[in-house]
Amino acid sequence: MDPVPTPKMNALLAALPKAVYRRLLPNLEATTLQEGEALLASAGSMKYAYFPTSSIVALLYDVDETSATAQAWPVGREGMLGISLFLGVPKFISRADVQIGGNAFRLPAAALLAEFRQAGALQQLLHRYVFALITQASQLGVCSQYHSVEQRLCRFLLRAFDRLGSDEVGLTQQIMADSLGARRVSVTQAAMRLQAADLIEYVRGRIRLINRKKLEERSCVCTAIIRRAFEAVLE
Repeated sequence: MDPVPTPKMNALLAALPKAVYRRLLPNLEATTLQEGEALLASAGSMKYAYFPTSSIVALLYDVDETSATAQAWPVGREGMLGISLFLGVPKFISRADVQIGGNAFRLPAAALLAEFRQAGALQQLLHRYVFALITQASQLGVCSQYHSVEQRLCRFLLRAFDRLGSDEVGLTQQIMADSLGARRVSVTQAAMRLQAADLIEYVRGRIRLINRKKLEERSCVCTAIIRRAFEAVLE
């Protein structure tokens, strides 16, 4: 039986001092995100910040005039959706679709901004989080240029397991291909090689982690760099 979701299942909320957490708690609303749900529309105003606990939301950006999109990065329990609120950008300039359904907590924009403007612990934490996002974006740019599809798939899967806090995730071949900016057939072949080496088990859109150590060894250096960036947010 799955545990009842609590705000502290999100790493950012869990890292807040007790006094700040207690001030935010009355405004934190539990919500269930459905896979495929369009959480935010491009150029729409944000009313809430979202803190996933057992879900993953993918940020999507337009790449041309045909409505094609590319994924920038996913957000899970390590982070939050809504940095534009405290960066002074009221309009959301990308899309956010639920990649893996699950639980999250949402916080009204007004409540987030009221606490952020106190220039205290929440502001410092979110500034560190933004720096981690910048580090991640920079590293992913390098990763897509210099590392193989298999290395990038290992990195993507390891981060997905971490974001959910689970050794099993539900991911289709198409989601993985879109996330990596790679051909579906290339991702499928890489996944089959990882399964043949007993690193993962992949059955009907469910991926189970079998050997984390070896999966990390097959991954690129980006995995550790990105992980350290987000660990530093909580220090």
